[in-house]
Formats: sequence, C-alpha cells, structure tokens
Amino acid sequence: MLRRTACGTMPLLLLTAGPAAAAAPGADLSLAWGIPFVGMLASIALMPLLAGRIWHHHYGKIAAGWAVMLVIPFAIVFGPGRAAEEVWHIVLQEYVPFIALLLALYVTGGGVLLKGTLVGTPLTNVALLAFGTAIASVMGTTGASMLLIRPVLRANAFRRRKVHTFVFFIFLVSNIGGSLTPLGDPPLYLGFLKGVSFFWTTTHLSAEFLFCAAVLLAIYYVLDSIAWAKEKADAPAAGVREPLRIEGTINLALVGVVVLMVLVQGAWQPGEVLLFGQSIGIERLVGIAVFLAITAASIRLTPAALREANGFAWGAILEVAKLFAAIFVTMAPVLAILRAGMDGAAAPLVALTSDAAGEPVPWVYFWLTGALSSFLDNAPTYLVFFNLAGGDPSVLMTRDALTLAAISCGAVFMGANSYIGNAPNFMVKAIVEESGERMPSFFGYCAWAVVFLIPLFILVTLIFFR
Repeated sequence: MLRRTACGTMPLLLLTAGPAAAAAPGADLSLAWGIPFVGMLASIALMPLLAGRIWHHHYGKIAAGWAVMLVIPFAIVFGPGRAAEEVWHIVLQEYVPFIALLLALYVTGGGVLLKGTLVGTPLTNVALLAFGTAIASVMGTTGASMLLIRPVLRANAFRRRKVHTFVFFIFLVSNIGGSLTPLGDPPLYLGFLKGVSFFWTTTHLSAEFLFCAAVLLAIYYVLDSIAWAKEKADAPAAGVREPLRIEGTINLALVGVVVLMVLVQGAWQPGEVLLFGQSIGIERLVGIAVFLAITAASIRLTPAALREANGFAWGAILEVAKLFAAIFVTMAPVLAILRAGMDGAAAPLVALTSDAAGEPVPWVYFWLTGALSSFLDNAPTYLVFFNLAGGDPSVLMTRDALTLAAISCGAVFMGANSYIGNAPNFMVKAIVEESGERMPSFFGYCAWAVVFLIPLFILVTLIFFR
C-alpha cells in the first residue's frame, strides 16, 4: 500500500520543521493511511449513540485499537524497534507536554470555587460567558474553561433548558476567546515560536474577535431569554443573597505560574538533550516538570472539601488523556500528507490556496485551515498552513498579513466546530456530563455549529477575508 520511504517518516508531528523539511515526509503517503484516524473519529461520533454502554466502559481500549491498527503495519515494514521509536517520538515530543499542560490547568481550575448566590438568568449567563471570553486570551482557553465551567453549572443547576448554555460556552470561552494573544490558544503560541510578534494577533485579530464574540453573545442572549421565559417560575425564590466570593485563590496564583511557564518556553530555548533516543528541548522538559509540580502543589494546597464542593472529579481528564493519545497517533499521517504540500496526496486541496498568479488567497486559507482544525488538532494544522503560506513571519506579518490573519482565525475559531477541534471542547463536554447534565452527541454538537457558527464564519469571510 505504501512505499517504505514514506512509512519511515509517516508518524511525525514536527512542529518546528520548516517548509522544505516538512514537505518530504508525506510525499509518498497514500490517503489510506488516514483510515485509522477516520475510524477514531467515527468511533467518537457513533459509538456513544449505537453502543453507548460498550463505549463508556471500553473507550480507552477502542481508541488504543485504532492506534494499533496504524502502528502494526509500520512495525511490519520497519520492525518493532523502529515502530517503538516513532511512537515514542509522538509521546515524548507532543503528547506528554500537551497532557501535562492540560493536567495543570484542569487541577488548578478545579481548585477555584466561586461561592455566593449566582442565579443563571440570561443576564448572569451572558456576563459569565463574556467574562470567560475576555480572560481566555490571558490564561488560555483551557484555563478559562476549567475556571468557569463549574460556576456556570452551579448557576444553572435549577434550569431545565440549558444545553445551549454549555454549547455556547464552548463556542466562546473554549475557542473564540483565545484569539488575541499567543497565550490564548496553542496555534497562536506555535506562531509565536515561529517568530510572530506577541501582540501581532492582538492588533490584527481584534476586529474579527469582537465581531464573532458580539454576534454569538447576542444570539445566546436571545436563545436564553426565550428559554428563561418558559421556566423562570422555577427560579430560586428571592431571599437572602450570599455575596460572591472566591475560595482557593492559591490556585489562581498557580494558574499564573502556568501562564508564565508557557511564556518562558517561547523565550528561553537553551538547547536540546537526548532522552530515550529523542532530542528534546530543555525548555520542554522543564515545562513538563513545572506543570507536574504545579499539579501536585494544587492538590496538596487545596482542601478536599473545596474540591468536593466544586464537583471536581478525575473522569474528564482521564477521558481526554486516553482519547487524545490515540488521536495524536492516528492523525500523524494525515498531517504528514498535508505537510507534503503539492508533492503529496492532498495536492488538489493545497492548490486551492493560491490564485493563477501564485498569490495566496486569504479566504481559502481561512476555510481550509478551519475545516481541518475542526477535526484535526488545530495547533499542527495551523503550522501546516503557516508553512504553505511561505513560513517567513516577517513577510506574513506585513505583506501577507491578511493571509496570516485568515490562518490564525481559521485555526482558533473553527476549532469550535466539533468536540475534538480543540482539547477544551472535549474537557467541557466531559465535565458537564460528569456533573449529570446532558450534552449533544458528536453529530448533535456539529449540528449546533452548522446552524450558528458556519453562517457566522461566512460573514467573517465576506467582511474580513475577501
């Protein structure tokens, strides 16, 4: 099915590779190597509907099965040693730093308790979503999501119609809100590491951000007002209102340390060391150690009673850890094919990014980056199109600024189109369900995105990228 030269470089997620280095690995890869990834997506989408009991008890084994279906053919061609080496590359270079960061934010966010009387009226809910959207670019979409999803759950505990609140929370806090700084969302952080100025996104994406946030908050307010009118009789009786206060503030300080460490990793790169046969940046190892230390500190310094009152549990992060391990492995060949550009199996798709004169077409970059970010990890997808657009930050920030803005918006905004487009999406879903509330199925959530996000992104295209 594949030539040996392709298989050897298939499972790579080289986030720091330049255009020339990224083009070669996937040049001979067949699209058939994407079958395990498609199978993984199909399992996440269909099995909870068709075989829910089996999925909820064995989703980790099913996810691992799809990863094995990719790794075994590789091992047959190159031998178990080489297969183990490539899998270890993904685990060490990409997955472990990813899950260590998520774990630190999950645990610290779950240690902050907002107490007091918080009633989920339309105005209160809009205020919570707007606040989360505003802080997401400072503490990251994951940090903001973990900090606020539990207060939103408690404020709306008495509501019968609230699915729309959690869906719009993902739209806004877990995605749109992270578009203004490299701290907000991993794609922009990768751009920062490639040389994009820290405040470039703040100055060049603010109009798109404000437009999307304003439209979505307005739509949400209308939807929630309609729902509220049908059930406001069930609202808690007015009485003594407990003032709002925050407990577990030490965790806010720990979140600040997480954010600082992310910045340090971008500015401090002292070199690489060889670990288990892999060259890995010292700053990454330090980052992993710091994130794990922050996790341990949060657990030790936060009273168990506070976490219990906050509804904290480990199920959500365990689910994300298991599923995204398989997603990272199975999506590797798809990304390699994209990195091959015009030399790869996705050449017809790549050809759409330039016009007859060879100039980039911003609106095509917006939709291609966004469409793939909806189902692939949006961080490496951003880097694929960053490199396809030339990969030179000095050019992309100036002459081709519209193209870079389109790539950035596509990766950040359209990560909201499915549960797996951005890690916080799945974490929010898992936490809500763990709390006993209902969330849409995979396809159900995508239907919400089609109804509310796709028309919005069409307007973004017409206003900003034509």
